[in-house]
Amino acid sequence: MFLMDGKGNFYRAEVTIAATKRCMYEIKEILPQIKAWNGNIHIAIAPTKVMDRIEWFCEKATEVGIDEITFLNCKYSERKVMRTVRLDKIVVSAVKQSHKPWKPNLNAMISFKDFVTVPRPGRKYIAHCNEEIARKDLFNDVYLLSNVAGGDDITVLIGPEGDFSVDEVKLAMENGYESVSLGASRLRTETAALYATMMAQLVLRK
Repeated sequence: MFLMDGKGNFYRAEVTIAATKRCMYEIKEILPQIKAWNGNIHIAIAPTKVMDRIEWFCEKATEVGIDEITFLNCKYSERKVMRTVRLDKIVVSAVKQSHKPWKPNLNAMISFKDFVTVPRPGRKYIAHCNEEIARKDLFNDVYLLSNVAGGDDITVLIGPEGDFSVDEVKLAMENGYESVSLGASRLRTETAALYATMMAQLVLRK
């Protein structure tokens, strides 16, 4: 049998004692894994009112490949309280199903201001639909993608259904986040978050 620890290792093991609800095993071989992408992919998202949609995002983002998910409390957030116990179980299941050596970190909800004012390495983006603030297309603009070095971290902020407020976008930009759009289509929160995850994968994958 093969086991995984969610920290970059697979294990070849043999069951020594089997019972109805539990078993004991002996580790025969440790199999360190190599990460399939460079850097760190971090999506910070304002959770939707309907939890099924956030659960879907966490599952699919884990399957695609992501390092960290943080939940944001924004001005127009539909959900102000977030419990991650069930989400963590969904992520663990997705890790097993997709054979990912690393389990993504699920961070508790944090205020938008507290998140963006913390210094973070790598490239940082805030995706929004405010037409009064200049935006670059995250995926088609050569400047944005070509300047992401192979080992850089990528952090993308995804807002609630009501979008980020103008003040939130300006605060993020003051703290080093680049103002971007996700193309011409108007995407729902969880779709935008998965879209950003997949594009970060395309840039950072080995």
